[in-house]
Amino acid sequence: MRIAYLDCFSGISGDMFLGALLDAGVSFELLEKTVADLNIGATLELSRVDRAGISATKLDVVVNGEKDMPREEFWARRHEQVGSRGHSHTDEAHSHEHGRSEDDEQEHPHHSRHACSPSDILHIIGKAALSERAKRTASEIFLALGTAEAKIHNVGIEDIHFHEVGAADAIVDTVCAAVGAEALGVEQFICSPLNVGSGTVTCAHGVMPVPAPATLELLRGAPIYSDDIQNELVTPTGAAIVKVLVSSFGLRPVMTIEKIGYGAGARNFSGHANVLRLSVGEADALPLHSGDAGANLIEEEIAILDANLDDLNPQLIGYIVDLAFAEGALDVFTTPVLMKKNRPGTVLTVVTRAEHEEKLRMLLFRESSTLGVRTRHEKRHALPRHYEGVITPWGEVRMKVATLDGTVSQYAPEYEDCRRIAVEHHVPLKAVMQEALRSYMDRKNG
Repeated sequence: MRIAYLDCFSGISGDMFLGALLDAGVSFELLEKTVADLNIGATLELSRVDRAGISATKLDVVVNGEKDMPREEFWARRHEQVGSRGHSHTDEAHSHEHGRSEDDEQEHPHHSRHACSPSDILHIIGKAALSERAKRTASEIFLALGTAEAKIHNVGIEDIHFHEVGAADAIVDTVCAAVGAEALGVEQFICSPLNVGSGTVTCAHGVMPVPAPATLELLRGAPIYSDDIQNELVTPTGAAIVKVLVSSFGLRPVMTIEKIGYGAGARNFSGHANVLRLSVGEADALPLHSGDAGANLIEEEIAILDANLDDLNPQLIGYIVDLAFAEGALDVFTTPVLMKKNRPGTVLTVVTRAEHEEKLRMLLFRESSTLGVRTRHEKRHALPRHYEGVITPWGEVRMKVATLDGTVSQYAPEYEDCRRIAVEHHVPLKAVMQEALRSYMDRKNG
């Protein structure tokens, strides 16, 4: 199976992702033509830069003759010129990477005062000369951005407005990410844990700890960490790209590398390469070829750990199950058994990939009362699956979609997404799940 692996040791932003795609072989002319066809006053500039000794591709979006600027530089300049004047509601995602606010119009009078709603931008994406798959992906990335912003501000998504420059940047980033990802020709994107950076950042909300509110909202469910880089490393656009494109997180899988791309971030840190590394190749879990019934199934080696428990408080078993999933277990289940001296007991079974086997074995010894853990190694055949985001009246829900021979065979809303929405909005869980299914089917059949 052809996959792409994202090494986010220095985070990810929209321009870093696009730079990595180009460095891995996606045609610059393709992205240039895509932007030109959008006809929104934007162009692309391509350059080669050095980041702590690593040569990387840098892509800049130019709107009305101006390049985007880092969030800190934009807000510092703005506060110097505007002083203590209040600023109005803006979209964090693009005040940060590319952004402009309403007050910024006074600093840049040549910019249009028009604002775009999310539906305006989705309309532009919808009528663009793109494949249906690219349109769908671009729309999902943009909707993820808008939904996160709306939640942070406690407003409806249509109350989030992008001013002309920010809107153009948003469209370029999302559309080029979708087009470039499609051109890369991979079946899955897999991502490392994301380094979000540390310290504080100045944004439309004032001074906030890293990661910024919208970024953190978009990274729900993704493994993140901070190191000693005092800077914001994951941007809202980068987080939205990860949310939509990435199907799983973890260590680099066994794969045969064909292409490597480095996308440069805006800053050059001393002793730290501010790049996103993209590896493309064939994963070790290869499709089977055992006739039509087995075509495209993924074969992988798994470890199965069993622990017999007959003297453990049952309340602790649920706690251990949660810990095991957090440590990378693929599945955890229990089986009631009758043990020696006719005592009722429980077999706790953990299914995992090889890289998490030892960690999970030690978890069972540490957290349970077992004196021994049985281990066996088996093959697992699985359908390829990925996530697709759908919008419900209460927010976005990920749909887990499995395919057989390239055709969708199973789909279901992600339980944790539906549960969170049901709790936050005080609506029945079954209503959220039904609405997610309806939204997915409407789009699938539309």
